[in-house]
Amino acid sequence: MSELLERLATLSRAERRAAGAELKLNPAQLDALTYLSRCNRYSDTPAALADFLGCSRGTVSQTLLALERKGFVEKAPDSADRRVVHCSLTAPGKRALAAAAARDPLARGLEQLSEEDKDRVTDLLLPVLASAQEARGGLTFGLCKTCVHFRRRGRRYQCGLTGEPLTTAESKLICREHQPSGA
Repeated sequence: MSELLERLATLSRAERRAAGAELKLNPAQLDALTYLSRCNRYSDTPAALADFLGCSRGTVSQTLLALERKGFVEKAPDSADRRVVHCSLTAPGKRALAAAAARDPLARGLEQLSEEDKDRVTDLLLPVLASAQEARGGLTFGLCKTCVHFRRRGRRYQCGLTGEPLTTAESKLICREHQPSGA
């Protein structure tokens, strides 16, 4: 099975690199756009991006500067702590990412699965990913809805760590503070 996963990842990476090159994006820039499109409001900082990508803050700083120059990312100071900067995709950044993602053979293959099968595959792969991340000593960066801090109150959601309400869409985003609910 590991050979199958590796082959899928290799094909996906190769096509994403080609799509990124056409958009004049290097792999780190494409990875940054992808992460920023999937992370929550607690995880859209340069420090979180560096932790997620497993690279230095200097590398992330240069990556974000290049993406800003291209008009794909914008930065804004945190309203509560001016030392914290939040990053978000601009409309051109979202279009560039969508163009690259449309060529991803792994994403196209997964689109062919039913929602039930996608959920099953996700449930099977999450512990594998968590184990790999734990072995590297890294943060899990899991989805809010799979976190020990996630609270469901009827149709409402809340982050138990911050006490803040979460929308349904936010519950499906990557969080830096994630702790697997089985931990």
